[in-house]
Amino acid sequence: MKRFLAMALVLATVMFLGAPLLALAQEAPAATEEAAPAPPPVPDPTGTAIGAIADIVGGSANAPTKEEVEKMAADKDAMLTKVADVVGHNKIGINMTWTLVCGFLVMFMQVGFALCETGFTRAKNASHTMGMNIMVYGTGLLGFWICGYALQMGGGGGSPTLGGTMGILNSEFSINLFGKDFGLWGLKGFFLTGDSYDVSIAALFLFQMVFMDTAATIPTGAMAERWSFKSFLVYGFFMSMIAYPLYANWVWGGGWLSQLGANFGLGHGTLDFAGSSVVHMTGGVAALAGAWMLGPRIGKYNADGTANAIPGHHIPMAITGVLILAFGWFGFNTGSTLAGTDLRIGMIATNTMLASAAGAVSALLYMMFIYGKPDLSMAANGMLSGLVAITAPCAYVTPTSAVIIGLISGVILCISVFFVDQTLKVDDPVGAISVHGVNGAWGLLALGIFADGAYGDGVNGVTGTVKGLLYGDGGQFMAQCIGVLTNFVFIFCAFVIYFKIMNIFVPMRVSAEIEHEGLDLHEVGVIAYPDFNLNKTHR
Repeated sequence: MKRFLAMALVLATVMFLGAPLLALAQEAPAATEEAAPAPPPVPDPTGTAIGAIADIVGGSANAPTKEEVEKMAADKDAMLTKVADVVGHNKIGINMTWTLVCGFLVMFMQVGFALCETGFTRAKNASHTMGMNIMVYGTGLLGFWICGYALQMGGGGGSPTLGGTMGILNSEFSINLFGKDFGLWGLKGFFLTGDSYDVSIAALFLFQMVFMDTAATIPTGAMAERWSFKSFLVYGFFMSMIAYPLYANWVWGGGWLSQLGANFGLGHGTLDFAGSSVVHMTGGVAALAGAWMLGPRIGKYNADGTANAIPGHHIPMAITGVLILAFGWFGFNTGSTLAGTDLRIGMIATNTMLASAAGAVSALLYMMFIYGKPDLSMAANGMLSGLVAITAPCAYVTPTSAVIIGLISGVILCISVFFVDQTLKVDDPVGAISVHGVNGAWGLLALGIFADGAYGDGVNGVTGTVKGLLYGDGGQFMAQCIGVLTNFVFIFCAFVIYFKIMNIFVPMRVSAEIEHEGLDLHEVGVIAYPDFNLNKTHR
């Protein structure tokens, strides 16, 4: 019995081990007929081996077979077509990525505006000022999505740097005067639906939206510390849906100002590379209209009309905000190429940086020379003034011209601040009217003076590069002057009318009691500094 069990155990072991071995032996000849396994990946520390025909045919996500690679390599015409398609796709991809990343930087500027405006105002209104800066993003974005983008870009055709489908936006409402078409607003792109459900259109929407949001947030500083929150919320929709898009269409959307060159021989028409007028002057002029209609803060002016200084509560916060804005401005200006493949971005970035430094230095030196002491708030606003002024001409001028433009902007800022405060008697807590409105106008004029003819061939359909007054084209300067005048008249009148009508239904200004106690608790329900006693010294 024991022998029988032992033999059975041996037999079972042989069968258990033998069957797999037999199967392997039977499959061995077939295995030798297959191709040898691919060699293991080899590290490539220099990157020279990365990118080959396989990446063009299929790429890592859909790797082609050896036969497919050999077939494609043998068919030269097919390979050239495939290479051209890939290169074109990648070029648009680079441009779109560049545009989106720069748009993200511009969106981050909202943090800078919030800190800058809040620091330059009083502690008892800090939450209210911050609240306006966050909610202008919400109301502005939705309003721009509803109809603002369509009115601005619906007839402009978009940018070829972001893909051929941009031609979808091709419907502009125009009137005919003097035998010429004057484009007034776009008619396609509402709600980003229908034909506008397109990646290129969406990318341009994001980039244009954050520019609009910059313009919309500027009046929140000039009108701070007495503007009712409900009135502010309604304002956000008017700015994003009507006022901003109309002027932006005239300059950037193929409207009548952009065609002054093609229609009347005035240079390349009104040019504004990144928004000195479209963004900043629009916001500054709206701020002038709003602050004028709101009236000054309680205690700002004496009975004899002399002005009292009302210091901001947190200068380090304000300066931090200014530095964030200066950082985001690189996206603002270089992103306006809408093309990472346009190597002019190097010059644009350098011009932006130089003008900001020059504006800060000239404002500081002006205050030291005239008043005997440096003024950090003026220096900070001087940096912003340089950035605003260089925004229109940044792509068209030399670095030396950028420095000159910045130096002039800092002096203009200081003169303008005192003129607005003491002569016009308009109370602007953060200097937004002077920084953005006045220097926005200066930036547009500076393009018409200093553009050196190195860049801009074909812009707005005009053959040849962009030249200013100093380089022989007085027509370009005239077009810039028309742009400044148009912006001031249209935006100021539009907002005066709007604020008057809105004030009937939603009062613009808080009561004197609320203004005295602070807007935080009454208007937004949150006190910024609940642990501190905001006595008269801090109020």
